Amino acid sequence: MKPVPKATELLAKPSPDFADKLSATQALLTRAADQWQPLKQASSLGAEDVVITHLINRLQLDIPVFVLETGALHHETLALLERLQAHSRAAIQVYHPQPESVIAFVKHPGQSAIYDSMAHRKACCGIRKLEPLGRALQGQKAWVTGLRREQSQARADVSAQEADVTNGVPIVKFNPLVEWTWGDVWHYIASNQVDYNPLHDHFYPSIGCAPCTRAISLGEDFRAGRWWWEDEAAKECGLHVKTSS
Repeated sequence: MKPVPKATELLAKPSPDFADKLSATQALLTRAADQWQPLKQASSLGAEDVVITHLINRLQLDIPVFVLETGALHHETLALLERLQAHSRAAIQVYHPQPESVIAFVKHPGQSAIYDSMAHRKACCGIRKLEPLGRALQGQKAWVTGLRREQSQARADVSAQEADVTNGVPIVKFNPLVEWTWGDVWHYIASNQVDYNPLHDHFYPSIGCAPCTRAISLGEDFRAGRWWWEDEAAKECGLHVKTSS
């Protein structure tokens, strides 16, 4: 059987101004760590997020990292989480959904109800992601994410620093890779031998919960594999729905 090409081999194509982008990203992360304590990085363990965590470790910044372990992640994602916990200088915090809420949803309307209606799918995201996110960000002045403008039309106007509101509480959101291309992300991963989710090698550019994520085909949108049974405009779980203060 022919081996599957690595994402680092296929995608590592930096922009001509990549060095300038990297310098700006490092400066933003350093300024955030110096001026906006306490803050945390939110990591889905996707390509963008492992780049940011690598930079936080390399720059020795006081920015802990948190992961929302939804109870429905791919085993490849969970294995990467274990490796990150074993080797990261920055603290890795793991937040789980409330077990009673998950059990109540599974009892009614049921695990497969996410495919029946957007309301049920968003309810599941609320239980598995949004409620744990609120706990993860409690008491924080800021958080760091891997959002990029190139990821989707909904993220095309994302800024490097934004005023945000999470659970009704004002908070600053830093998006240090906002101007990076997908090729920039993979150039950094390849150049620095950053550990990444092997699902990326199988055409999963955006990785979430296993029931809600599939590989994409050539020519499909970057986030086409997320909640693919829903309307193309509905490609967010609520973590990054823009809400200004």
